Amino acid sequence: MQYRRMGDSDLEVSVVGFGCWETGGAYGAFDEGEVIRAVGRALDLGVTLFDTALGYGAGRSEALLGRALGARRREAIVVTKCGLPTRPGQKERRDGRYASLMQDIDDSLRSLQMDAVDLLLHHWPDPETPIEESMRALADIQRAGKARYVGVSNYHPSMLREAKRHAPIITNQVGYNLFDRRWERQMFPTARELGLGVMAYGPMAHGLLTGAFTADTAFDEKDWRRRGVIFGQELFTPEHLPRNVAVVSQLAEVARELGTPLAPLAIAWVLRDPIVSVALSGTRRSEEIEENVKALDVNLTPDVLARIDGIIAAAAGQTDALPV
Repeated sequence: MQYRRMGDSDLEVSVVGFGCWETGGAYGAFDEGEVIRAVGRALDLGVTLFDTALGYGAGRSEALLGRALGARRREAIVVTKCGLPTRPGQKERRDGRYASLMQDIDDSLRSLQMDAVDLLLHHWPDPETPIEESMRALADIQRAGKARYVGVSNYHPSMLREAKRHAPIITNQVGYNLFDRRWERQMFPTARELGLGVMAYGPMAHGLLTGAFTADTAFDEKDWRRRGVIFGQELFTPEHLPRNVAVVSQLAEVARELGTPLAPLAIAWVLRDPIVSVALSGTRRSEEIEENVKALDVNLTPDVLARIDGIIAAAAGQTDALPV
């Protein structure tokens, strides 16, 4: 395993992370026993960072992660996120109010069965609540010893500057993959300037880069990808999916020539920029994390990167607008 510091902080994390979004139920049914075994296998492989959120099934994902880590809690860097509605009386879409975030961390710690998390992120900016108020909550949570470090997720560049003024944030977690380079172009320079690390979620383009889809793939009715739009990009719509599947087939050929599965290639591409502290891939089975860590053996030469850029230029359904 390889490790990187989170921006200018002293928090060191594995470059391959274990994403727990899928265990909140957004991708349909799964076997909890398999997830518990996968967490143990990840620790054995040197994976230290496990990313969950209160909003992933209103604590379901957190509870499962807490059980899975069990006595091995000290081997892990546990990341959770606050600011999405999970209780009666909260704002409908996002709730970044001070009181809500203070209650969120207590709910998270109860679900995780932990006294503190290593890193707490504000999940999405709340346009109706001043950033200063949300950051005051994060700072107070850190001072109370409930989170060792704090950060944000899905924050635009101007929001990052404001957040950094009011709390000692160390990271911005954003979606980043071969089909989605919006944040790289528009936010990475600001993160570098502020000394922040980037946590990249969705390196496999939310399943597209696994190579498992066909032009006729149909999603489970509970699968959030069913509507075709992924954070503002129409990658899975009926008119765009066939073209994107063809792009993935060409990328898979590059992977074969390099002697690697497609998933490690996709993760290695995300990690090529040192500002990315960790690539977070949703994981539910041991075989998935075993494949993901193979990214560390992938050598992306300038020629290979240029070829990949040429292939991905044919993708459809992309946009330059950052998700809001």
